[in-house]
Amino acid sequence: MPKKTKKIAPKNEGGKGGSYTAKDIFVLEGLEPVRKRPGMYIGSTGAEGLHHLIWEVVDNSIDEAMAGYAKNIIVTLLPNHRVRVTDDGRGIPIEVHKQTKKSALETVMTMLHAGAKFGGEGYKVSGGLHGVGVSVVNALSSWMRAEVCRPARNATHSVAGGEGEHWAQEYQRGKPKTKVQKVGKCRKLGTSITFEPDPEIFADSKTGNIPEFDWKKILERLRQQAYLTKGIKISISDEREKNEAEQNSYSFYFEGGVASYVKYLNEGFTPKHDTIFYTQKESEEILVEIALQYVDDLQTRELAFANNILNPEGGMHSTGFRTALTRSLNSYARKNSYLKESEENLTGEDAREGLTSIISIKLKNPQFEGQTKAKLGNPEARTAVDDVFAKSFDAFLEERPQDARAILEKVILALKARKAAKAAKDTILRKGALDGLALPGKLADCQSKNPAESEIFIVEGDSAGGSAKQARDRRFQAILPLRGKILNVEKARLDRMLTSDQIKTLVIALGAAIAESFDLSKLRYHRIVIMTDADVDGAHIRTLLLTLFYRYYLPLIQKGYIYIAQPPLYKIQKGKEIKYVYSEEEKNKTVKYFDNPNIQRYKGLGEMNADELGETTMDPAKRVLRQVTIDDAKGADHIFDVLMGDDVAPRKLFIQTHAKAVKNLDI
Repeated sequence: MPKKTKKIAPKNEGGKGGSYTAKDIFVLEGLEPVRKRPGMYIGSTGAEGLHHLIWEVVDNSIDEAMAGYAKNIIVTLLPNHRVRVTDDGRGIPIEVHKQTKKSALETVMTMLHAGAKFGGEGYKVSGGLHGVGVSVVNALSSWMRAEVCRPARNATHSVAGGEGEHWAQEYQRGKPKTKVQKVGKCRKLGTSITFEPDPEIFADSKTGNIPEFDWKKILERLRQQAYLTKGIKISISDEREKNEAEQNSYSFYFEGGVASYVKYLNEGFTPKHDTIFYTQKESEEILVEIALQYVDDLQTRELAFANNILNPEGGMHSTGFRTALTRSLNSYARKNSYLKESEENLTGEDAREGLTSIISIKLKNPQFEGQTKAKLGNPEARTAVDDVFAKSFDAFLEERPQDARAILEKVILALKARKAAKAAKDTILRKGALDGLALPGKLADCQSKNPAESEIFIVEGDSAGGSAKQARDRRFQAILPLRGKILNVEKARLDRMLTSDQIKTLVIALGAAIAESFDLSKLRYHRIVIMTDADVDGAHIRTLLLTLFYRYYLPLIQKGYIYIAQPPLYKIQKGKEIKYVYSEEEKNKTVKYFDNPNIQRYKGLGEMNADELGETTMDPAKRVLRQVTIDDAKGADHIFDVLMGDDVAPRKLFIQTHAKAVKNLDI
């Protein structure tokens, strides 16, 4: 087992510039490479990387569950940014390792690429094979404690029937502070890891503080893992400062596996068929688990996982599923006269409209593209998924003719609508409505023609638009006022969208067309800022715009081009001293500081004069912009489905759940 990683420099052929001697060779021992280049191991040192620490530790417990040894996993958020993850698996071994001459526990915790997943029979499948493991979490923690309960070394009974041995070791920035020590007795096998992220790695450069762990993000991730590992119970509790309006503990347990996941994702939608399709079989030593259901919607929700790791870009398992789905539907449609001989086949786009599907596979040696595991590359996964799914889905269609009929009617309607939409869109395009030659009259364009330095503010209403036009720097800032709420694109096809003046105006202003005609190279602005009122209507308009961008301009979000302006809620003044504040909490603190000041509440952008709007919300030197991520857009899309969908029950549940958290409601 290697203990060192060397940095090998190229030979110096002489000439100006420098020496090349022994002092130029850097040796990074143990986990030093991780601390030197943390981004290589966890993606970033921002919020995503911080949460990645939790995922890595939980993944180890999930691997124990997939191997059939753990039934319970408990995640606890503690004060001072500490996190504890406990499972009732076998417990990390503590015996001396032959190669390292150290305890197996210390070896796993302090050395890269050490563990049962790299050989032997410890795990048949694992989510962490391509990952970085608990040793990297240790390296990036200012403090960590590992505790295990193992059977007594000379015991003839299991722990459940007697007493086991409780072992522990503490670490500081990846290095042992103590030896592996026996600290007592225990009655239940398992492992408990508690860690505290290192401020030297994760502290925000501006505030100097470590970002808080996101409770909702962690909940969603753990819920997902519980769906993917049916029969395991995952619990989470928040022991940080309590928020009385929110629940601080949850437990997830799903016997239905991914079928339960599909049912959860389809809350708020009307199913086209009652029975959720589900299959779980093994092919070519790959365990395939798939569930799907069609709903009355235009969008597709498809999630693909390999060894419980989400693959956002799909991969070979997605390809196998899509191919088999389209082939099976076409075959059934021809066989049962849903499609005539003269009619064209269903395309993959037709077959997936309104489809919610989960593809989850377990395999021994996953080959991912990139450290983020975005795409699965194993060719055998395509064959296995195609084989398992095609046979099971063909049988499903034959055995459930009513469900089959509902599915076929849905996808054939999609085929006809696609052809009609294409004809209508082609007509619009032939008329030159989206050719970018005639910019809309409402647009106050900027002088710069360089997209990299240009930005456009999408402003709610003509009044706010007028103030924004006065406040802007016309060299690089463009203003596009939109009157009222735009069309709900979630429930409209492209041909209808392009007849909406609001959307057509926006599409022309951006200059990059839309949908399959979208051309990023023609985009006129690389900062697209949504600027709406800080009230309920403003939030609604913002959600509609985010849904539009998520559905039809996804590359703009992926590139980081979409932003949300943050106008102040209050102007607080005492004498000549003025402070703008952006939240109720900040207002309360400021009021105490100023002692009885004058407080002005902004209910809309139109109430701010041009100077105030420019200084607080538009001036690059003073403003605060929130960059939109994929998670933000997905969340907006989901909330829109819940609040504006046809199903009343999810909307009622949402209002009941969040009513107590509403402190100020604009009516």
